[in-house]
Amino acid sequence: MAENNYTEEDIKSLDWKEHIRFRPGMYIGKCGDGSSVDDGIYILLKETIDNCIDEHVMGNGKSIDINIKDNTVYVRDYGRGIPLGKVNDCVSIINTGAKYDTRAFKKSVGLNGVGTKAVNALSAKFMVQSVRDEQIKTSVYERGELVEDVKIKQTNKRKGTKIVFSPDEKIFGKFHYINEYIEKMLWNYAYLNPGLTINYNDKKYHSDKGLFDLLENNLSGEILYPIIHLKGDDIEVAMTHGSSYGEEYYSFVNGQHTTQGGTHQGAFREAVVKTIREFYNKDYEAVDIRSSIVAAVSVKVIEPIFESQTKTKLGSQEIEPGGQSMRAFVSEFLKTSLDNYLHKNPETSESLQLKINRSERERKEMSGIRKLAKERAKKASLHNKKLRDCKYHYNTDDEGRLESTIFITEGDSASGSITKSRSVKTQAVFSLKGKPLNSYGLTKKIVYENEEFNLLQAALNIEDGLDGLRYNNIILATDADVDGMHIRLLLITFFLQFFPDLVKNGHLYILQTPLFRVRNKSETHYCYSEEEKQQAMSKLGANPEITRFKGLGEISPGEFKNFIGKDIRLDPVIIGKESTIDAMLDFYMGKNTPQRQDFIIDNLVVEKDLLKETAIDQEENRELEKAKE
Repeated sequence: MAENNYTEEDIKSLDWKEHIRFRPGMYIGKCGDGSSVDDGIYILLKETIDNCIDEHVMGNGKSIDINIKDNTVYVRDYGRGIPLGKVNDCVSIINTGAKYDTRAFKKSVGLNGVGTKAVNALSAKFMVQSVRDEQIKTSVYERGELVEDVKIKQTNKRKGTKIVFSPDEKIFGKFHYINEYIEKMLWNYAYLNPGLTINYNDKKYHSDKGLFDLLENNLSGEILYPIIHLKGDDIEVAMTHGSSYGEEYYSFVNGQHTTQGGTHQGAFREAVVKTIREFYNKDYEAVDIRSSIVAAVSVKVIEPIFESQTKTKLGSQEIEPGGQSMRAFVSEFLKTSLDNYLHKNPETSESLQLKINRSERERKEMSGIRKLAKERAKKASLHNKKLRDCKYHYNTDDEGRLESTIFITEGDSASGSITKSRSVKTQAVFSLKGKPLNSYGLTKKIVYENEEFNLLQAALNIEDGLDGLRYNNIILATDADVDGMHIRLLLITFFLQFFPDLVKNGHLYILQTPLFRVRNKSETHYCYSEEEKQQAMSKLGANPEITRFKGLGEISPGEFKNFIGKDIRLDPVIIGKESTIDAMLDFYMGKNTPQRQDFIIDNLVVEKDLLKETAIDQEENRELEKAKE
């Protein structure tokens, strides 16, 4: 048996850029293609903008210019500019920066001196330019390696810092930026920094009322009382109650959007309950107070502690090291500010109490149904009839948390193919039985009475909100035919009707599967469009075999593995700002209207084209068979 030697030669040291490129997940989370809002290419953008925001917060610069073209990102602020002699150190030496000195950056997000270095190391090309004291310094890097170090020279440009970078396709593959994700990020920056103007691709992002504007622009439907907007030292809160189910929160720490919440969000949820109980002098259940709440909370913390490098969940127990606890800080603020507001606005306090009483009645009426539904869901999970689970889950701290995925499929054949092809570590499968119910306009009671909805809710663990969500990516995997699209629409309706925050937070996707397989004896190409099919045919030459996939069940497990692995193609379900969820559901899923009939008629051409393509493919295959004969 060969001896397994362990010598000095086995010990290796990686330099800063090699380590970041070797373990990018430690610095930016997952290296997706941009389909997901938490993919690394957005973290690179955020890390760059964060430095500009910190300058603005310190009173330096009132605007930021951002441009993205051909996957190259340009970010320019008008702050003080990086000290010219330290430009290269700040972008290429780990643990280098000004933010260790809390006198300069008292309440900053990026305290570990890693962010810009990660952008540099993970970019095919990276340029940094600093202007201050009428002098300019420029340096250019390729994958973290300095390739051009321009000497300091005089300039008449405005002071500030400019960063230009192109994420490296060797790390991120064939990535693409989704404009809606970027716009949401930029709006959050604007809401948290009233008075700041962000210019992005010729569009301005500006807010005067902060979190009030955030809530007003993100409401899904009608609200029960005007938005309550409260501001204090290092804390800002906006809240109301809407007509949807569950709880919806937008929480921030030092300008960082903590999508997974954390100690500040938990403290807010507790403090709201405590304050309202004391105001009405009634021991209301917490669930009745918080049901249908929509709230935004922002705090500023000295030296915040996050639970990951991507900073999506706050772990700090105190406002500053050795200082007041987070719970006490938030509780004292709400006890004073919210209590005063409710006393001064009796119409709001009356509407809020009516809402709490209504939630209490509905909860008591539903208690028996919910108990039976939970028992059915537990029994079904024991027999494993619907869910094929995975190892990693989103509500844990496992390394595969961001990759945790559940495919919602139709029928046994499709779920069977995915189950045999999936990664058991990160990918789960939930199999539907038949078409789901159209849940538009129905109450939450139907979720418990309908077996499919009840079991799906239990599998996702979202009955009481997103805190227990088990999968980061919820993927609708239905056939690309009329029935499959109908099932997809019914499922989207279900989530928008009862769990809109799941969609708003970027967890819902549609799986793209190839429409065609084009192959000859030596090569196989899977094509997702007519254009890709034509390109594959041209590449393979005369008489390739062309197969059109009509359903997921037609794709063998061996082939399916190609479509749900590292090259998976996903379409995110994104809610635009043009209309509310209520208006959108009413148009697509409500009673038939002349407007919707016109819409359907105008779009029937899509189905005609599909039929035409199928006929062409069949004719091509017949010609191929003749050639073989």
